[in-house]
Amino acid sequence: MMELPEAAVIARQITETLTGKRIAHAVANASPHKFAWYSGDPAEYNDRLAGKVIRGAAPLAGLVEVHADDRILALSTALRYLPAGEKPPKKHQLLLSFDDGTALVATVQMWGCLACFREGEEAGVPDYLSAIDRTSPLTDAFDRATFDTLFGPETGKLSAKAFLATEQRIPGLGNGVLQDILWTARIHPKRKMAELSEAAIDDMYAAVKSVLADMVAKGGRDTERDLFWQPGGYRTVLSRNTVGTPCPACGTTIRKEAYLGGAIYVCDTCQPL
Repeated sequence: MMELPEAAVIARQITETLTGKRIAHAVANASPHKFAWYSGDPAEYNDRLAGKVIRGAAPLAGLVEVHADDRILALSTALRYLPAGEKPPKKHQLLLSFDDGTALVATVQMWGCLACFREGEEAGVPDYLSAIDRTSPLTDAFDRATFDTLFGPETGKLSAKAFLATEQRIPGLGNGVLQDILWTARIHPKRKMAELSEAAIDDMYAAVKSVLADMVAKGGRDTERDLFWQPGGYRTVLSRNTVGTPCPACGTTIRKEAYLGGAIYVCDTCQPL
């Protein structure tokens, strides 16, 4: 599943690279995947998309919204641009071949949305609907007052990870980007929200804004790949790349553990529990 920084980077790259290209042929569900979600029958994607021209793309939470004339593609999977003559991978869930010989290929790693619809037909795309009415933390409109609206009567019972990375309170902020956000705020993922001081909440909000912006500015995280299948330039502090290495702030060994259905990476000195 794509997260917000990579969606922003890849949307920009699609706009710069694919705008004006005409879709010659579309193939959806060539390699069936139980967690690949389409809108309608994927067998109809070629009829919907052939002949359409790419008009640009925009990030929408953990989705890339691609506009192809009167069609919208909402994609939350790994996306790769193939130059003319380069063969697509043997397994893929969506392949758009353009009339100049280039292509865009989408592959689902864990789960992902590959919806294709007209404007006004969004009802069948829950991920899209959950994101379009939310304010992106990459915008100035996501201020402290907006952040405060995420808090409710049950918030105090939640851990910091549960608050930020579940229920899509901030669409596109998932378990991957969460790690460096909480390290920057010096908050342990298991800390209960009720235990956090007002200053710690300020730090959490500031880290959401600054870390996500830095990830986008540097082309995404080094654990993920962009449209040209290159790793991002943002060097993660806490990730699978750094587990077992010294924390850059204090030297404590970064460790990994399972929590809330996924991995967390922690510096026990910087993020005391």
